[in-house]
Amino acid sequence: MFEINRQRNYRWNITEDLAGYMFMMPAILVIGTFVVLPILFAVFLSLQKVQLLGGIDYEFIGLGNFRRLVEDQRIWIALRNTAEYVAIVVPAQTILALILAVTLNSGIRGKNWWRILYFLPTVTSSAVLTLIFMWIYNTEGLLNDFLAFVGLPTYNWLGDPAVALKGIMMMNIWSTAPFFMVIYLAALQDIPQTVYEAAELDGANEWRQFIYITIPLLKPVTFFVIAMGIIGTFQLFDQSYIFSGGTGGPNNATLSVVLLVYQAVFRNLQMGYGAAIAFLLAAVIITLTVIARRLFGGEQI
Repeated sequence: MFEINRQRNYRWNITEDLAGYMFMMPAILVIGTFVVLPILFAVFLSLQKVQLLGGIDYEFIGLGNFRRLVEDQRIWIALRNTAEYVAIVVPAQTILALILAVTLNSGIRGKNWWRILYFLPTVTSSAVLTLIFMWIYNTEGLLNDFLAFVGLPTYNWLGDPAVALKGIMMMNIWSTAPFFMVIYLAALQDIPQTVYEAAELDGANEWRQFIYITIPLLKPVTFFVIAMGIIGTFQLFDQSYIFSGGTGGPNNATLSVVLLVYQAVFRNLQMGYGAAIAFLLAAVIITLTVIARRLFGGEQI
């Protein structure tokens, strides 16, 4: 009898496992087709010299594309530009998003309308926003008119290498902070009000409540915001492409790593080299995300 029950349980476990795999199969097929296979093909391309003209031809060169990365001055310029962009935009958009969320959570009048107004840039096309800001940044545009009106110096925002990237930074901080504001706002509303009431009974003012209660309880959300910010800012492409016409100018001032991948693959037809640049970018993003996790994620990896 014991042997019969064991065989039945064994057959039942096999049936259960098979049913589970069948339910997972659609997701496995989609992930395998659109995630795993492209990654494996990109690994293959990064080790090849690909000839596209006159028929596709692959020549194995090993780590030749990666060695070329070290010697290519433009990749270091792109990394420097992107690092500067990330170092300024991510903290700025995080702090601005938190300030906006705390303000809207404080019970001001018409907060639902303010939420809609703040969130509009997030749902607007990035290309459309870039074209609008190009008009604003024009030498005779609204921004220079305002600077001249208040007695500040004006700039050639689109043509001066010293300020071109900063123009993209200002635009992205303004357009991305509202998205993270909504995330912070949801997290703030999830904090029990009794915690603040207990702190108030202990004599803590609003500033101390914010420092010692709000910020620590928002730590996991802050990690999410920073991680998403790092991933998004390292993928800077469309704004840089539209601003510079795809060149990364003026004088490589707006050249980003993703724009360099685009130039390598679609302009120079160097698919292997473009794949190597993409893997370098992925390594940088993963490294910075792990660092952010250790600083803000609570649990250690």
